[in-house]
Amino acid sequence: MSSYAFAQREPDIVRPDSSNTFLNVNNTSKKDTAAIKKYNPKIAIVRSAIIPGWGQATNKKYWKIPLVYGALGTTTYLFFRNVKQYKDSKQAYILATDNDPSNDNQIKQPYYTVRSQPERIKAFRNAVRQNADYCVLFFILFWGINVADAAVDAHLKTFDISDDLSLQLKAGYSPLAGTNGISLVLQIGK
Repeated sequence: MSSYAFAQREPDIVRPDSSNTFLNVNNTSKKDTAAIKKYNPKIAIVRSAIIPGWGQATNKKYWKIPLVYGALGTTTYLFFRNVKQYKDSKQAYILATDNDPSNDNQIKQPYYTVRSQPERIKAFRNAVRQNADYCVLFFILFWGINVADAAVDAHLKTFDISDDLSLQLKAGYSPLAGTNGISLVLQIGK
C-alpha cells in the first residue's frame, strides 16, 4: 500500500474587489476576509512618487511621514542656504577682483575681512556651489528611498506572521523514484 504526501497547498480563490485589490477567500470567514485584504504596491509607489509620505500614509505607517519630511526638508533648507551663500560670495569675489577700491564697501561680511585675498573668497564660492549640488543629489536620493520604502511596506503588509507556520516530518512515497522516504513539510496557513 502506498501513501502520498504532498507539500503543495490548494490554490487560493481570488476575486477582484472594488478597490483594485484582491481578497483571499479560501478557508476564511467573512470577518477574516477584510483582515487579509492585500495592499497594492503600485498604488503606494505612485502616491509616494507624487507626494512624499503619501505612500506611507496608504500603508498606515504614519510614524515614517515626519522622517520623510525631515530628510527632504533638511536638504531643501541646506540647498537654499548654500545658493544664498554662493550668490553672496560670487558678488564679493567680483567686487574684490575689479581693482576698484571704492566698491569694497559693498562687500558683505564675512567676505569684507578677506577682501584682500580674493582666492579665499573664490575657494569658498566653489565649496558652497558643490554643497548645493550635493543637496540636490541627496534630495533625489531621499525621495527615491521614500518611494522604495512605500513599495516594500506595501509588499510586506500581507506577509503571514501567524502561528500557523509549522515544519513537520512526514512519511511518504515517491512515485518517480518508486521508494518510501521521509519528507520535510512546511505547512503555510490552515
